[in-house]
Amino acid sequence: MQASQKVAANNLEEDMSAFNGVDPQEWYFAQGYTDGLPVVTPTLGKVDAMIAALGGDPQFLEARVPPRWGNLTRRVLAINAVMAGCLPIYAPVLRTAMRAMCEPHFNLNAIQATTHVIAPLAIVNGPVRHEIGMNSGHGAFGPGNRANATIGRAIRLMLLNVGGALPGVLDKSTQGTPAKYSYCVAENEEDSPWAPYHVEKGYRLEDSTVFVIGAESNHNINSPLPNDPEGILDDVISSMTTVVHNNARASGHCTVALSPEHAQNIAREGWTRHDVRCYLQMYATNKFGKIVHNHKYGKAYNRHLPKYYRRDLDSDIPIVPSPDNIHLFVIGGTAGRFSSFIPGWGHYNSPVLRAVDGIAPNGGPVCIDGTCYL
Repeated sequence: MQASQKVAANNLEEDMSAFNGVDPQEWYFAQGYTDGLPVVTPTLGKVDAMIAALGGDPQFLEARVPPRWGNLTRRVLAINAVMAGCLPIYAPVLRTAMRAMCEPHFNLNAIQATTHVIAPLAIVNGPVRHEIGMNSGHGAFGPGNRANATIGRAIRLMLLNVGGALPGVLDKSTQGTPAKYSYCVAENEEDSPWAPYHVEKGYRLEDSTVFVIGAESNHNINSPLPNDPEGILDDVISSMTTVVHNNARASGHCTVALSPEHAQNIAREGWTRHDVRCYLQMYATNKFGKIVHNHKYGKAYNRHLPKYYRRDLDSDIPIVPSPDNIHLFVIGGTAGRFSSFIPGWGHYNSPVLRAVDGIAPNGGPVCIDGTCYL
């Protein structure tokens, strides 16, 4: 990496129009302000429109972004949003995602610096999905939808420019992941047989929320034959029970994204969202011996798993400790029996659910200022 790419993004508050005759895109690359792709020039008019959508007051501090703990003012947020290609109507969702990720409960500081491939995943619920034109159907995880792509990209630009997580500098991920370019999607509430995720957590149907979790890229589940709940979910379990993702070795939270076709087949037999999570948690297990290679490389205790787990070689070790640690969404198009298991980062990260308007739900988990610790 060139030294110029390591330049701190604190200079984002300077006049970005003074390129001194240099091609603007090359100037952005030289300053280290990009994610490796060309960006939209943050003209004064575009930035002002984005600030207005955030409520004005450009110096208002929305959050501090680790690991450099840069100040995310509304002006800095607006500049990064414009560079990513966002429209002003995306601003409230983007702000909500960033404020949720910067909660201590989320542990963004460690996510930004780890050698793992983990990246923050944002999933949007509620009417705002349609208001800003998000895609929750075919190809929801990408590509092709401006809202999904640019909100996710703006998050990454702020993690780079404000948080300072430049690859090889503060971001020590061994290989990285395409999810570090953009990782934002919406739940397909209309084709789901169950209440939306945020309603299950105590919000009203008319509320809009953003759920964030540290996540690997989605792992495809090809399950074309079963049409009964156990058969479909056993195929999901086959994806969950490899031993090389962090949930297998360090417990924590994970996400399952069922396709509408899979979800509808399951619900047709009377199964609820809670039934699905309970089944997956109960039967998605590995033998402790498999996790520690049967002590081939020395006797291992594995302190990353809960203390109360038995550690005999034939002990069954669940992928997550509770059904509540499986965050179940319905995402994707109505044709195709393909779902996803999305591993988390073990117990090192906990997800956060935040309302776009900052209002706490009437019930559900502990919520402060509209932010819910899950």
